[in-house]
Amino acid sequence: MDRYETLALARDARGVLNITLNRPDKKNALSGQMIADLTHIAKVIEKDKDIRVAVLRGAGDVFCAGGDLGWMRQQIEADREGRMREAGKLAHMLRALNELRVPLIGVLHGGAFGGGVGMACVCDIALAEDHTNFGLTETRLGLIPATISPYVIARMGEGKARQVFMSARIFSAQDAMALNLIAAHLPKDDLEARVEAEVTPYLSVAPEAVAASKSLARLLGPRIDDQVIEETITRLCDTWEGDEAKEGIDAFLTKRKPRWA
Repeated sequence: MDRYETLALARDARGVLNITLNRPDKKNALSGQMIADLTHIAKVIEKDKDIRVAVLRGAGDVFCAGGDLGWMRQQIEADREGRMREAGKLAHMLRALNELRVPLIGVLHGGAFGGGVGMACVCDIALAEDHTNFGLTETRLGLIPATISPYVIARMGEGKARQVFMSARIFSAQDAMALNLIAAHLPKDDLEARVEAEVTPYLSVAPEAVAASKSLARLLGPRIDDQVIEETITRLCDTWEGDEAKEGIDAFLTKRKPRWA
């Protein structure tokens, strides 16, 4: 299997593929390279019929801190065409993970913020350590949770999502479970046993039937099609072009309060 700059892969004899976000020094923030690597591994999984289950993890102290600030700053400084292209890469990476033919199990720890919440929501089931923190933190930066929004709404439902979608407040694993974001939170020492309990049933059922069932569930769930995805891309780019995004990201990088705080 190919090597990736931002991912660590481990595959066992049963066909279980562990995908670990591997930028621990950057809290596994979603950079342009990580977006490309995740898109590529999704394509590999689609072609490799021996892979039965994928497990998504994060190296270091945090599962995923969201979008890489350097990458986002580049989008603010880019032209409209460049912004649309990069936002499209992010949106289509999320779609590729969401539409994997195999079950995708998320294993969260430390924190999942912004795009990290989106990554949890494209998993078929997400599990978390007890003390994991969560937050849709984009509005702190003058941004919006755009490309992740179809998956967040699909997972939580609109009513529950609106409790945390705009405020950027940090919430606990207990809250995340009540919001339907995760299926369970467990002590660190018990987490791997629960992951194995989720993986094992898929190894004794027909893989094509699993893929067809997953596709059916998506069809009957909230609409996430080309039109919806294109709208999220456009809205993200519109926000990147606004004064608030410039102010918010600059304030974060220079360790000062933005003007609205």
